[in-house]
Amino acid sequence: MKEFIHKKPYLIAGPCSAESENQLLTIAKAIEGTADVFRAGVWKPRTKPNSFEGIGKEALTWLKTVQQETGMKVCTEVATAKHVELCLESGVDMLWIGARTTVNPFYVQEIAEALKGVDIPVFVKNPIHPELGLWLGAFERLNKVGIKQLAAIHRGFYSYEKSVFRNDPKWELPIKLRKEIRGLPIICDPSHIAGKATLIEDIAQTAMDINLDGLMIETHNNPAVALSDAEQQVKPEKLKNIMQNLVLRDTKLRDEQFKEQLLDFRNQIDNFDTQIISLLNGRKQVVEKIADFKNENRLTIFQIERWFEILSTRKKNASLLGLDEQMVEELFALIHKYSILTQTNIMRK
Repeated sequence: MKEFIHKKPYLIAGPCSAESENQLLTIAKAIEGTADVFRAGVWKPRTKPNSFEGIGKEALTWLKTVQQETGMKVCTEVATAKHVELCLESGVDMLWIGARTTVNPFYVQEIAEALKGVDIPVFVKNPIHPELGLWLGAFERLNKVGIKQLAAIHRGFYSYEKSVFRNDPKWELPIKLRKEIRGLPIICDPSHIAGKATLIEDIAQTAMDINLDGLMIETHNNPAVALSDAEQQVKPEKLKNIMQNLVLRDTKLRDEQFKEQLLDFRNQIDNFDTQIISLLNGRKQVVEKIADFKNENRLTIFQIERWFEILSTRKKNASLLGLDEQMVEELFALIHKYSILTQTNIMRK
């Protein structure tokens, strides 16, 4: 893997969609010196065919003008081999593969083949749903054809649950990705996670707190009239404020006193975790007895009324203690899942 991101936070910014040459130049000149790379969507994959689907090939000449007049590197999304071909012909500096494309290995392979022999930075957005394997597979396909300048973009995941966010951040997924591919730069896309401009700053700070490498923030000179994703774009002035307000925390332990204090906290956490594991083991032993009881009395394993009771009481207890109800619900959903599996295994013997 070839390193091409040399600062933190690395910032990619620009409008969701390229709408006109004047629009691109206005935004680019306003964020020049703040952003490292200028982004704009040329082709926009949309759910409904009558939605604005991007200007297309013509907008590539506008990106070329941005390059020439500002000296900024430019970046756009590609979803087909033809997109790649047109971008390479136009001299686009960097490319990204969108979430709707990452989800399909056939599309990724076509893009990879079109990039064979080309030394250009390629960013890969996470797939729409939280499937780490698909994300990893996209990097493997690109790496196999010789693409060495690779980075990830974490833009959140679709969720059926009602949320303040457009897409669920699931911060554990980019952390898992980093464990799988050491040294891979990971950029956060707060705009797509948030869905609302007012939430972007907090999400950007969280991304820095978990040591991600940069940000991709959609920026428009007049978001109210944007042709796509108007609610999640910020003005150039706001972008500058977000970047100025970011707190970059020291990821290394700075002195012995700090180390000792942190070690004490970690020891406390370790003790609690040991107790939790011991309690889970005790719970498992009771689950095994329940399995024997159900087997003897020909009862079904899954009792839906009991599951609803568990959810209700555990969330109520969490609320009384000031714990996050969603976290507790997800935790007990996982515990209950393995309780069912344990009972199933015992009853099949």
